[in-house]
Amino acid sequence: MLGLVKKIFGDVNERDVKRLMKTVDVINQMEPEFVKLSEEQLKAKTDEFRARLEKGETPEDILPEAFSTVREASKRTLGMRHFDVQLVGGIALHEGRIAEMKTGEGKTLVGTLPVYLNALLGQGVHVVTVNDYLAQRDSQQMGTIYEYLGLTVGVNLNGMDHADKQAAYACDITYGTNNEFGFDYLRDNMVLYKEQMVQRPLYFCIIDEVDSILVDEARTPLIISGQAQKSTEMYYAADRFVKRLVAEEDYNVDIKVKSVALTEKGVTKAERAFGIENLYDHENVTLNHHLVQALKANVIMRLDVDYVVAEEEVMIVDEFTGRLMAGRRYSDGLHQAIEAKEGIEVQNESMTLATITFQNYFRMYRKLAGMTGTAKTEEEEFKKIYGLEVLQVPTNKVNQRDDMPDVVYKSEKGKFTAVVEEIVERHKKNQPVLVGTISIENSELVSEMLKRKGVKHQVLNAKYHAEEAEIISGAGQAGAVTIATNMAGRGTDILLGEGVLEVGGLHIMGTERHESRRIDNQLRGRAGRQGDPGSTQFYLSLGDELMKRFGADNVLAMMDRLGFEEDQPIESKMISRAVESAQKRVEGNNFDVRKNVLQYDDVMNQQREIIYKQRREIMESEDIKDIVMEMIKPVIKRVVAAHCVDDIPENWELQEVADYVNSKLLDEDAVTRDDLWNKEPEEIVEYIYGRVVTKYDGREERIGPELVREFEKVIVLRSVDSKWMDHIDAMDQLRQGIHLRAYGGTDPLREYQFEGFEMFNEMTANIQEEVSTYVMKAQIEGNQERQPVIEESKISTNGEPVEKNPVHVGQQIGRNDPCPCGSGKKFKQCHGE
Repeated sequence: MLGLVKKIFGDVNERDVKRLMKTVDVINQMEPEFVKLSEEQLKAKTDEFRARLEKGETPEDILPEAFSTVREASKRTLGMRHFDVQLVGGIALHEGRIAEMKTGEGKTLVGTLPVYLNALLGQGVHVVTVNDYLAQRDSQQMGTIYEYLGLTVGVNLNGMDHADKQAAYACDITYGTNNEFGFDYLRDNMVLYKEQMVQRPLYFCIIDEVDSILVDEARTPLIISGQAQKSTEMYYAADRFVKRLVAEEDYNVDIKVKSVALTEKGVTKAERAFGIENLYDHENVTLNHHLVQALKANVIMRLDVDYVVAEEEVMIVDEFTGRLMAGRRYSDGLHQAIEAKEGIEVQNESMTLATITFQNYFRMYRKLAGMTGTAKTEEEEFKKIYGLEVLQVPTNKVNQRDDMPDVVYKSEKGKFTAVVEEIVERHKKNQPVLVGTISIENSELVSEMLKRKGVKHQVLNAKYHAEEAEIISGAGQAGAVTIATNMAGRGTDILLGEGVLEVGGLHIMGTERHESRRIDNQLRGRAGRQGDPGSTQFYLSLGDELMKRFGADNVLAMMDRLGFEEDQPIESKMISRAVESAQKRVEGNNFDVRKNVLQYDDVMNQQREIIYKQRREIMESEDIKDIVMEMIKPVIKRVVAAHCVDDIPENWELQEVADYVNSKLLDEDAVTRDDLWNKEPEEIVEYIYGRVVTKYDGREERIGPELVREFEKVIVLRSVDSKWMDHIDAMDQLRQGIHLRAYGGTDPLREYQFEGFEMFNEMTANIQEEVSTYVMKAQIEGNQERQPVIEESKISTNGEPVEKNPVHVGQQIGRNDPCPCGSGKKFKQCHGE
C-alpha cells in the first residue's frame, strides 16, 4: 500500500529535497561573483544584509546571498567549502526543522549557514551541544567564520561568573549546553533586579544531537534546589506561643474565609515574646508567617475533620467526599504547622526553588531547529511535541557500508566469547574495530577478556568528554580497538588512518540491541562516513533484555531441539526483523510515557509562565503601585462575599468584615459595623477600598514615593518567590499521589489539572493577602533591600532536590546558628536573647 502511495504522490522527503535544491542552484550560480569579492567587500556583506533587513526585507529574501557569503568565508578561513547537501541541511534548519544527516557529513559546518543568517536580526542565536567540551570546540572552530564576517561569538559554560555569562548572551551567537541554557533561564526568573538577568528573550535555537536532548533527556527536570534558611524549630516555637493566646482578645478568627489575625494586643505579645520591635517589619516576614500558620493550624484546622493523623503522618481529608487525599500536603507551611501542633515530626519545607523540563524549556523559543544522524524513527514525537518535521538530507557520497545480519547465541558467555574472537581476527588484519556496549559493566567485561588475549585497546564510557573526543577520533587508525558505551564520543568524527581503506574500513560491533533503533543506528553510523568502506554487525544472546521481550524462549527451545552449542550462532534476517519489531513496540511505549509526563508537566508549565511573566513585569516596571492596589481589591471582595451571602442584609456579618479589614489593612477600630450598615456588597467593597487608598496615599506623602515604590517591590517579590516555592512542593506532592485516584474510578490527569488549578488560585489569593497586609501594616524606615528567599550560598543546581530530612520535636538551635526567623542574624543576637 505504502509503495502505491509513493508511486502516485512521490516520496515527501524526496520532493522536499528537490524543492530545496532549487535554492541551492541559485547559491551555486552566485558562487563565481562571491569568489571575486575582496576581503573588505565580503566582510561588508554583514552590514549590507542588516541594513536590508531593517528596511523590510526578510531573512528568506537574503538567504541565497547570506549562504553564499558564509560558504566563501568558510573557504577563506577554514579551507572548508560547504557541499550542496550541506546547503540543503542549512535551509532545512532555517525553516525550523530537523536535518537528519549521517555521521561524517559535517553537521557542525551546516549549522554556520542558518546561524549567520538568523544572527543578522540581532536577537541572539543559541547553539546547543551535549557537553561543555563540544560547545567550546565548536564556538572556537566555527567562531572563526562568524568573527571574520563581523559577528560576535560567546560560549556559555558551567561555572562561569555572572559578568561572563551576561557577555556571552549579549553576543550575536552563543554556544552552550542544554543544561546551562535551562538553568540560566530558571536563575533569571529568581533574580531581584532586572540588571541581574543574563538571557535575552528566547529567539532561535539550533540543537546539535537533537534526539539526545529532546527525546533521551526530555523528561529530565532541571532543578534549582536550596537549603532552607528556616529551621523547623520555628514551627514548634510558633506553636508554643499561639497555644498561650486568648481568642477574641489576642486574635480574631474568621471561619468562613479560613482567616485568622492577631489583634493589636496579640501583636504586642508576639513582639515581646520574640524580642522584636515591629512584627510587620519586612525583616520579620518569616516569623509573622509562622505565627499566622500556627494560629490557623490550632484554631481553624480540626483533627479528624480537616485532617487525620495516621502512622505519625498528617493526612488531608477531602471536604466533599470525606476520603483521605493521598499525596496531598497543605501548602504555604500550613502542613508543617499542623505537624508541630500534633507533636509529630515536622517535614522540612520545600527546597525546590525552580524547575523545568527540557521539553518545556525548548518549546519557549520562537524558532527551534536541530541536527542529528538519527531522527526519522522518532519523527512522530518531534512533530507532536515540538512541531518539528524531519528532513533526511542525502549523503554527499554514496554510502558503501555493509550492515550484516545480526548473529544470535544461546548464552551471553557464548556471545562475548565470539565477540572477542572476532576482534582478535580483525586486529590481526590491522582493521580498526569499535565495540559498542549498552552498559559500562559490559564494556569492562569485554576489556578484561581482551587483556587476557593480549590485545591493546581503549575503553570509553562517556565520563571525560575532552579525552573521550580524542580517543574516539583515533578509533579509525590501523589496528585500533576501541570499546565504548553506545553514546560515548558523540559529536566527534572518526577519521580513517593510513591503509585502513584497503582492509575494509572501520568495523563496528554491537554487543546488544538497544531498546531504541535510533541508538543502534548511531552506532552503525560511525562507520562508512563520506562514502568510505565500513561494516557493522550486532551480536545478540537470548539472555539479552530486548530478546526476552519478543519471546526468546521459543528460539531457545528451537536451538535446544536442533542441538546448538553455546558458541554456535544463528544468522537470521527473520530474527533481526523480530528484534526491530520489538524495538518499535518499546519506542511506542516510551513515547506514550513521555507524552503522558508532558501532559502533567504542561499544568505546571502554564502556571510557571504566568508567575514568571508577572514577576518580570514587577521587576521591569518603575512604578508598581497600580499592581499592588489591584492585589488589595480582590482581598476585600473575598471577605465581603464570604460574609454577605444572604439575601437579607440584617443577616450579614458586618462586624466580622470590619474586624478583618482593621486587623489586615487598616488600624484598630478604623472601620465599624455602622460604617458598613445599609450598603450593598459592591458599595461596602468600594467604601473599604477608598479608606485603604486614603491611608496608603497618606503614608506615601509622609514617607516619600521613592521609599514606598521600592518597599512595594521588596514585599511583592519576596511574597511571590516564597509562595511559588511552596506551590512547587505542593504540586510535586500532589503528582506523586495522584495516580491512586484511578482506583476510585477517576482520571488522575483530570484530577491533577483540576486540583492544580485550585491550588494555583489559592496561592494567588495567599500572595494578594500577604502583600496587602504588609504594604498596609509595615513601618517603612530607610531604604529597603530586596532579599532572596534562600541565600545564594545555599542554592545548588545539581538537578537533585536537597533531601528533606524530618526534624525531631525539640531539636535545639545552636546559639551561633542563623536565627530560624530568617533575619540573617545569629540566634543568640535575635530570638535567642
